[in-house]
Amino acid sequence: MATVSVCQYHPGGFSFENCKSCCGAGTAADTEMTTQIISSNLELHALSTGRLPRVATANRMLKQMLFRYQGYIGAALVLGGVDCTGPHLYSIYPHGSTDKLPYVTMGSGSLAAMAVFEDRYRPNMEEEEAKRLVRDAIAAGIFNDLGSGSNIDLCVITKGKMDYLRPHDVANKKGVRTGSYRYKHGTTGVLTKVVIPLNLEVVEESVHTMDTS
Repeated sequence: MATVSVCQYHPGGFSFENCKSCCGAGTAADTEMTTQIISSNLELHALSTGRLPRVATANRMLKQMLFRYQGYIGAALVLGGVDCTGPHLYSIYPHGSTDKLPYVTMGSGSLAAMAVFEDRYRPNMEEEEAKRLVRDAIAAGIFNDLGSGSNIDLCVITKGKMDYLRPHDVANKKGVRTGSYRYKHGTTGVLTKVVIPLNLEVVEESVHTMDTS
């Protein structure tokens, strides 16, 4: 699955009032359960401290959990958000290493998406221009990678607000068949037909139960 920036949102993502979102590539069950666990831990952290957790806190929790399992949890994550210190964007690898960059990509289509970012990204872009850039980056991953699906979903994070644009666009629409591949019965002639009866006899039948103790 191609994951580009914070704009291809995974259903297991989490968010709070100070706006964080997480998307994932890799094993779907691993990414969903990982984000659900960290979402619960962040809520407990907020309740125990009486303060909203920062994006760096979520990043630390995610990297520590993944490092503990040494890559056996197949979750490659992109974490983005805005807190009291400003906007943040992290990439978190299955072994627990992280990067903090202006733009990040993860997943099998990430190389094609990164090429679009490196060519067209510039600081202080307008929102519509940035959305178009991310849309084109995800589309590049879709068209150059067989495992990246066809939908383009965006998540726009601002201070105190998150907008999920799902679906924002469908890059690879399914075409319409121009012809029919159904043939009338008898179109292909049968040259010969031989029927051989099989006389089977059950000699012995036994049922064994598996020991689950």
